[in-house]
Amino acid sequence: MSEKKKVSVLAGFKAFLMRGNVVDLAVAVVIGAAFTNIVNSVVKGLISPVIGLAGTQSLDAYKSCIKDPCGIGADGKATGVELLWGSVLNAALTFLITAAVVYFLMVLPMAKYLARQEARRRAREGVHETIEITELEVLKEIRDALVAQRGANGGGGVAPGSRDAF
Repeated sequence: MSEKKKVSVLAGFKAFLMRGNVVDLAVAVVIGAAFTNIVNSVVKGLISPVIGLAGTQSLDAYKSCIKDPCGIGADGKATGVELLWGSVLNAALTFLITAAVVYFLMVLPMAKYLARQEARRRAREGVHETIEITELEVLKEIRDALVAQRGANGGGGVAPGSRDAF
């Protein structure tokens, strides 16, 4: 490969890596991996033991045999057909618990924070708009007063509020 082609390929690769969306995606993956550890720790360390008080911490042992005999044969192979419904239930509960932890510990507080920020921004803009409207009204009143004064002093018969007053 020629030297010029190597440089252009490397320059293109560098440009690809420096795009905002690629860097943002990389940061999101790293933060997501770190956050996964936090969520898993909360689920395993806090929520699963509380659920374990009512039953067992692991539902993986629950199963049903749909074709007898279920177990391990003399040759060491599994016999029968088992439905491992405990594993499915465990996965579903883990998903629901993880989703609840993410929602209540991250999404809901962030949404409340953003709503407060938006309310503050709107309040600042609302005051600014009120001031502008009030100033406009005051300027109209001054204009009307000047036009009325001019009319009382015999200076041209321009009606208040017309654009020709000034």
